[in-house]
Amino acid sequence: MKKLLDKIKLPQGLHNLNYRELEKLSAELRTELIDCVSMSGGHLASSLGVTEITVALHHVFNTPNDKIIFDVGHQGYIHKMLTERRDKMKTIRKKNGISGFLRRDESPYDAFGAGHAGTSISAALGMAVALEKTHPDRSVIAVLGDGAMTCGMSFEALNQAGDLRPNNLIVVLNDNEMSISHNVGAISRHFSMAVTSHVPTKARSKFKSLYKKGYIPEIIYKIFDRAEEATQGFISAPSMLFEALGFRYIGPVDGHNIKELSRAFEQAKKQDAPVLVHAITTKGKGYKPAEINPTVWHGVRPFSKEKGEFVQLPTKQPKVPTYTAAFSQSLIKIASTMPEVVAITAAMPSGTGLDKFEAKFPDRFYDVGICESHAITFAAGLACEGKKPVCAIYSTFLQRSYDQILHDVCIQKLPVVFAIDRAGVVGDDGETHQGVFDVSFLRSMPNITLMAPKDENELQDMLYTALKMESPVAIRYPRGNALGVPMSLVPKQLPLGKAEVIQRGKDVLLIALGNMVRNCEEASQILAESGISSTIINARFAKPLDERLFLNELPKYKLVCTVEDQMLAGGFGSAIVELASDNSISLKNAIKRFGIGDHFVAHATQQEQQAMNHYDPASIARTVIDILGREKTLVFKRAVNLKRQS
Repeated sequence: MKKLLDKIKLPQGLHNLNYRELEKLSAELRTELIDCVSMSGGHLASSLGVTEITVALHHVFNTPNDKIIFDVGHQGYIHKMLTERRDKMKTIRKKNGISGFLRRDESPYDAFGAGHAGTSISAALGMAVALEKTHPDRSVIAVLGDGAMTCGMSFEALNQAGDLRPNNLIVVLNDNEMSISHNVGAISRHFSMAVTSHVPTKARSKFKSLYKKGYIPEIIYKIFDRAEEATQGFISAPSMLFEALGFRYIGPVDGHNIKELSRAFEQAKKQDAPVLVHAITTKGKGYKPAEINPTVWHGVRPFSKEKGEFVQLPTKQPKVPTYTAAFSQSLIKIASTMPEVVAITAAMPSGTGLDKFEAKFPDRFYDVGICESHAITFAAGLACEGKKPVCAIYSTFLQRSYDQILHDVCIQKLPVVFAIDRAGVVGDDGETHQGVFDVSFLRSMPNITLMAPKDENELQDMLYTALKMESPVAIRYPRGNALGVPMSLVPKQLPLGKAEVIQRGKDVLLIALGNMVRNCEEASQILAESGISSTIINARFAKPLDERLFLNELPKYKLVCTVEDQMLAGGFGSAIVELASDNSISLKNAIKRFGIGDHFVAHATQQEQQAMNHYDPASIARTVIDILGREKTLVFKRAVNLKRQS
C-alpha cells in the first residue's frame, strides 16, 4: 500500500489532513527515520521524541512564513523529512550530503542555524520583534528540549521576552522527563487550556482594549491581570515561573497526541502575549531500545533495527581505547592519590568519560547542565579553596566560556585544568561542532599553559603534570581512537614547555602538535621513498614553546613545516612564525603551515576533512615534494645563469 507520505505534497499537504491521518503520517515518519538512521547513523532518540510535535507544528502553522526554530539540530530530522529533504536523508552528515543540524542556506524552512543549545528563544525573540510591526500575522516558534532550559541564555531570553511581550512568539518546551518534572495532573492541564480557550481569550482582549482606550482605570486592569495569573499559578504549579516571566502557559499537553498538540498550538496563536506550550514527550519514542536507554541512542552509528544492536565496523587493528576513555582512566588513577581533584562537566558525563569518575567518586563530581560559562567560574571558586578542578568540555562548547576562562581563571592564575575533548576536526557533526579554534583563543591568554598529546600515554602524563601545577592548564585531545600504546602504571611529570625530537633527518623539519605527530610520521615514510629525509618534533606544548630547541633547529633545513589539527589563524604554526620573526631567524626557505584556512569545515569523516584541508599524510608529503622540487629547480637555474654570465 502506498504511504500517506507519498500521496501528499509536504509540508503544505499537512494542513488538509485530519487527526487520524496525521497520526498515520507520524507513524510512517518514525518508521522511515529508524530505517534511515539505522543505515547512515546520526541523532535518533531526540527526533523520535519530537515527531508529533513537528507534525503538529507544520499542520497548524504556515511554514516557512511562520518560523520554526529548533534548539540544536538533534530534534530536526523529522522537520527535514517534512521540508523537501526526505529523499536526501540517506546522505545526512556525509560528505556533500545534508547537514545533521539546521542550516539557513540548506532550506528556507530552516529559519535559524542550530548547533549549540540554548539559542532558540533568543533568535525567535529577535525574529518576533522584527516581524511584529511588518508582518504581525506571522508566528515565530522556538522548540527547545528540556536540557536547553538549564542553559542561562534561555532564561535571559525568557526574561526579555516577558518585558517586550510580542504576541507572535511561542515557545514549545519539549519535556522528555529527563530534566523537568511532569508531576502534574489533569486539573492543571484542564485549567491552563481553559484560561487560553476562545471565550477567555476574547474577553481578555476586549478588557485590554477598553483599558487602552481609557474606559478602565489602570489599577483595576492590573488587579484583574495579576489575579488571573495568580489563580492559574496556584492550580498549575509549572506555570508559575513562566507566568512570572510574562508568558501565558499552556500545558502540560501530551507531546505524542496530535489532536491535543494541534489544539494547544491553535490556542497559542490567538493569545495577546508570548506563550509557552509545555509538551510531555518520551525521548526515543517508537523504538524500544531508544526509549529504554535514550542516552546511548542519542547519537548513533549504523545499527540493526531488528536486534537493536550497533553494527560492528570492520577493522584490521586490535581494539584500542578512545582518547576520551584514556582521559577517564587516567583521571581516576590520578584522583585516587590526589583527594583534592574534582571533576566538572556541562551536561556531558558520558561523552567526556566522567560518568566513570562519578561512579568512583560521586561526591567529587559535578554536572552543571548546559552551562559552560558557569562551569568555569564554579571551577574557579573551587580552586580558590584548595580544590584541583578538572573541567572536561568539548572544544566547540568551551568557546562559550571565553570570558570566564580569561577573567575568572587566567587573570587570577587559578589552577583549573581544562580537558578539551573533541579538539580538531570531529567528522560528521559538521561546522558547528568542529573543535578547531581553541588553540587560537587560548594561546592569546596570559598565565595559561596549553598542551596536546601525541598518544594516550602522553595524555596521562600531561594530565598528571597539569594537576601538579598551580596555574591554569588546557590539554586538547581529539575525537576517536587513540594509538593503542601501552599506558604507564605510574604517570610522570613532564618538563614545562619542553618538546620531543621523534626522529632526525636533513631535508625537512616537521613540527607537529598533538595527534598530528602520527600524520607527520606517515608523511615522513612517503617522503623517504622520494629520497627526502625528515626531522620530526613533537611540540607537546603550544604555550609555552620550547624556544631553545626551535631557535636552534629552524635555520638548519631547506623547509620547515608546522602541522596542526586546528585553524591556521592564530594557531600553533603562527606561534612558530612569530618566534622566528621575533628572533630574526634566517630561514633557507619559508615556513609552510599545515592546518585549516579561513573557512568553516563542512561535515564529512575526519579523514576526509583532513584531506579536504590538505594536512593528511599524503597531502603533507605531496606539498613537501612539490616545494623541495621547486627549490631544486631554482638552484639548477641559478647555476646555469651564473655559468652563462661567466
